[in-house]
Amino acid sequence: MSKLKESYDYVIAGGGTGGCVLASRLTERPDVTVLLLEAGGADRHPFIHIPLGFAKLSSGRYGWGYETVPQVHADAKRVPFSQGRVLGGGGSINAQVYTRGIPSDYDGWAEQSGYEDWDWAHLLEYFVRSEGNEHLSGPLHGNDGPLKVSNLMAPHPLTQAFVQAAQQHGLPFNGDFNSGDPIGAGFYQRTTTPDGLRCSAATGYLPRRVRSRPNLTVLTGADVRRIELSGGRATGVTAIVGGEARRFEADREVVVTAGAIGTPRLLQLSGIGDPAVLSAAGVETRHALTGVGKNLQDHCDLDIIYELKEFGSLDRIQRVGPGMVSAGLQYLAFRSGPLTSTGVEGGAFSQGDPDDPRPNLQFHFLPASGSEAGIASAPVGRGVTINSYFLRPRSRGTVAIASADPRVMPKIDPNYLADDYDVEMSAEGVRQTREMMQEPAMAKHIARELIDDEFSFRTKDDYIRFARRFGRTGYHPVGTCQMGDHDEAVVDGRLRVHGMEGLRIVDASVMPSINSSNTQAPTVAIAEKAADLMRVS
Repeated sequence: MSKLKESYDYVIAGGGTGGCVLASRLTERPDVTVLLLEAGGADRHPFIHIPLGFAKLSSGRYGWGYETVPQVHADAKRVPFSQGRVLGGGGSINAQVYTRGIPSDYDGWAEQSGYEDWDWAHLLEYFVRSEGNEHLSGPLHGNDGPLKVSNLMAPHPLTQAFVQAAQQHGLPFNGDFNSGDPIGAGFYQRTTTPDGLRCSAATGYLPRRVRSRPNLTVLTGADVRRIELSGGRATGVTAIVGGEARRFEADREVVVTAGAIGTPRLLQLSGIGDPAVLSAAGVETRHALTGVGKNLQDHCDLDIIYELKEFGSLDRIQRVGPGMVSAGLQYLAFRSGPLTSTGVEGGAFSQGDPDDPRPNLQFHFLPASGSEAGIASAPVGRGVTINSYFLRPRSRGTVAIASADPRVMPKIDPNYLADDYDVEMSAEGVRQTREMMQEPAMAKHIARELIDDEFSFRTKDDYIRFARRFGRTGYHPVGTCQMGDHDEAVVDGRLRVHGMEGLRIVDASVMPSINSSNTQAPTVAIAEKAADLMRVS
């Protein structure tokens, strides 16, 4: 890492997935200088690098501590809303599931935005370029990319039972959820190295040899508070570093990569956004863009916990004791054993609407319970979890600053289940979950379903009440600075902020609509494409 200076060609605000990819690709050119700023700390904690460590990371110092406003259509509850605050962002604390969605997701981006080069045919190049797949190859997969993708080393017997149960329920076995047709059940590939270490964008794109480039400076503990503007141009940023305000100038561009919550928040704090939102928060409007903070989308996740007849689920090693010690020694000595699991081992994609041929429900199976903050659990070593969500929600929410003081948390409103079709599909996901878990391969392991007695599930209304009561974040917020050529768009097809010079956004906030799966892979692809766009701009 080079010595800290006052000015750089590019200042990147946010060290999450998009920021890490972009910093790596831009500094491949030795004549370009880049400063990458991350509010959180470095990704040194061992739990970040051990795959099963994600169970310890969904709350605490590696997240922003966000929660939503009361959800009007979901029992008025506030939902904990974990977002990564560490180098690597969400990719450093997530469950490492590697799925992309379906081609029509990206064709939809092109149609909605009006930019033809954001369709599937164009983005496939970037998925392949970024991917370093240990097992799969061919035109849909890359083997040499920085983001390492591997199979589970040894799926838990309960995960194998779930995959069998899903097949008994009528789903085919699917050995590649990224084949373009994810319908079926199988074992998730994950962003983990072949030798059992997490591969976030930080470790994949910013290994030591890259971080030591003389034209790259990576500064953690640098909380960007404001984008500096002059005459319609972004000229730099002000960040709090070591308790003091520091200004860093951008000779070419400021690039905001703070994610679907952090990016609109930073723009709004800088006076870029909807004048009504800015005025209510006491911020002077410097550049009016009504779409900033609008179009928030997230998967509404629904979990069901099951208690097992016998001791043996993965959460047995999450408590201090002989099991944890044994697993730790096995991992350290051989890079094998339970700690190589990501927790979310298996899953499925299914159809919930007979009139829609596309998959519209996704399921994640965990041979454990109590793996995430705020989620119920069974007795230690005797629980499994399965969650479901509707893949293409129609509900739209907002992100808005509540104050000009950057220390005040923003108002996050995903507006879960505001759309009746979202409600119907979410209820269908719960119904299919219960049916799969009642198939013989799983039923023989289950002692009971841990659901309040009030949910007898005799009618469709019971499933709807369950969805509204227990719906939570799928950790996939997108869309709050969407690309397009319309009144609510924030960036153009080159990801430049409309009406501003020297300001670009490169993260999940630019997605016009959410992809039909987990969101890390498309965020990486967006950043890869952005690097190409910036090389020729």
